[in-house]
Amino acid sequence: MFNESRLAVCIRTLLIGIPLATLVACGDGDDGKDGAQGANGIDGLTSLTAIVEMAATAECPNGATKMQAGLDKNKNQTLDADEVQSETVVCSGTTGVQPLSASARIQFDSVAAPSSNYEKRQVLVGTAKAVDGTETRMLNVDYHILARSGDEYGDVAFGQLVDSSGQPLFSEDGSRKISDSNEFTSLLPIDDRLFSVSQIESRPGAMFMMELNQDKSNGELSVKKLWQLDMSNINGGWVHCAGSVTPWNTHFASEEYEPDARYLVTGQDALDDGYAAPFMEYHNNDVSKWNPYQLGWPIEVAIDASNAVPEADLKKHYSFGRLAYELAYVMPDQKTVYLTDDGTNVGLYMYIADEAGDLTAGKLYAMKWNQTSAESMGAANLSWIELGHATDEEIKPYVDGNMQLKFADIFDTVDPVDGACAAGFTSVNQNGIGQECLKLKDGMEKVASRLETRRYAAMMGATTELRKEEGITFDPTRNKLYLAMSEIGRGMEDFGKNGSASSSYDKGGNNDIKMGYNQCGGVYQLDVAADVAIGSDYVAGNISGLIQGIPAVAGMADTIAVKANPAEFANGMNDCHIDGIANPDNVTYMTGHDILIIGEDTGSGHQNDVIWAYDLQNQQLSRIQTTPYGSETTSPYWYPNINGWAYLTSVIQHPYGESDGDKDTGTGENRAYTGYVGPFPAKSE
Repeated sequence: MFNESRLAVCIRTLLIGIPLATLVACGDGDDGKDGAQGANGIDGLTSLTAIVEMAATAECPNGATKMQAGLDKNKNQTLDADEVQSETVVCSGTTGVQPLSASARIQFDSVAAPSSNYEKRQVLVGTAKAVDGTETRMLNVDYHILARSGDEYGDVAFGQLVDSSGQPLFSEDGSRKISDSNEFTSLLPIDDRLFSVSQIESRPGAMFMMELNQDKSNGELSVKKLWQLDMSNINGGWVHCAGSVTPWNTHFASEEYEPDARYLVTGQDALDDGYAAPFMEYHNNDVSKWNPYQLGWPIEVAIDASNAVPEADLKKHYSFGRLAYELAYVMPDQKTVYLTDDGTNVGLYMYIADEAGDLTAGKLYAMKWNQTSAESMGAANLSWIELGHATDEEIKPYVDGNMQLKFADIFDTVDPVDGACAAGFTSVNQNGIGQECLKLKDGMEKVASRLETRRYAAMMGATTELRKEEGITFDPTRNKLYLAMSEIGRGMEDFGKNGSASSSYDKGGNNDIKMGYNQCGGVYQLDVAADVAIGSDYVAGNISGLIQGIPAVAGMADTIAVKANPAEFANGMNDCHIDGIANPDNVTYMTGHDILIIGEDTGSGHQNDVIWAYDLQNQQLSRIQTTPYGSETTSPYWYPNINGWAYLTSVIQHPYGESDGDKDTGTGENRAYTGYVGPFPAKSE
């Protein structure tokens, strides 16, 4: 039997390789006398280990860990490459949870509509499950915050606005100008790193690049580093609304509500205009810097992650045309792009790039609505009017080169007389400003098609009558587009406004769309198919209603929360049915699960804006997220698989800003949220 101390000695001798015969000294005999102390030996070498995280490979699809061991020969306490004596590579696990099977579908159970003051201040999320035949697996999902406006990372505050030299803008009280208008936020896996570009819907606009950590055991994301992007090479940014991610993994941003170059001609005009004036701070109120044609474009952001500090390349695509961009959405062929145009009396546009994956040159088309029904949300066959071919380089000199133009260089105008235009002038009604009489100047066709896209499209006979046209997404299962219309009214009515007679939005125009008013809006579906003449497999040929909001009337709201708190839902706080959509804003299709996600931007429709999941197989609507008072849900976007995990990004813009400002406690509740619902296990491939 070993004494404890003698056992330790015995083990040590085995480790250092004493000959086997000496092991008899570990036996249980009588202790002998201590011998004389020997000379000091030579110091041994320290054994070192190192752990190296490796990127995913074919052999290790979830990444791997390399464990290295060796002796510190140069005694620098670092395991150098020439000191490594052994290596072991262990593949990482399947991301910490079992992936969903190919046949499984995520389904949602609704969270109740918030009814108490406490609930109306929270971000509430429903439950999710994966259903595979008769098997149901509950999923651990929640709303996770990446950043809130004003959060500081080093010397960068998320949401801060800067001038053209990158210096922060300040308010009169000396505080930095921090915007609470967070908007579309992308997730961009590049090599073995994960990035996000987040845009701000402000004047001037702003963009931020984040590098994210991803916990492989549970999929949770966190901000590792934040950079503010320099926008000076594209003349600054303007009202960055929704966005998308291209099939080649770039961030595709927007500029909404382009300034009207007919009326905001000079820098002083801009300073005198309440909407444009804040942008002038980007140029330190230098009126000579104002050019309305520099604003109102789609912006592509590509990240180069080859160095430790990534670089972002920003490009405005002038060949697309200038609009009030909600977003531009690239189809799977990497050539066809749909362009949605937000506002009153606006249009729908399609761009066909010359080369797949290259958005610098192509043909532009504008939609013509050929109505087939006025029932419900209406229906129409669609035709497409060509607006010509252009390249970014052709148009750029007219925007910020040595050939810059003004509106009067492109069009002649006269006022209509008794609703009619003089000979040689074309009557149009676009952008909510009423009837105009325009004549194109000689040789200005291409320039007009890009700098004054909506006006030119109307002159060519396209439909410019849509109201609050918002997000668009593609369903490859049915070969359909889904298009949100936040309100069905004004130009979409037949000489009407909000259900009453009015000539403001149809006089002098085509009056192609004639239907009833719906203040709650709806989501349309568009079938796409190949069109040889246009040269795309994704041309929308018709449009009809998919789902619409229902104006609230007595007796229609029937949820438990409503019955328990009838006053909360019957006093004008919710003008749209509490269990239906209200003013849909942006949409995204959950590939692999056949669910359409619908986000709201509603002022009075719902007191608390909602993100909905619409199950396209059973036509069921589930309330999956609610937001605090006065918020807007912006740009939900589905990412089906990032290193074994799926995410639904969700941005909550300007809490207490659109309504219920009196309920803001002044303790920071009004700061915007940028985050995601999830993480969800990705599907096995």
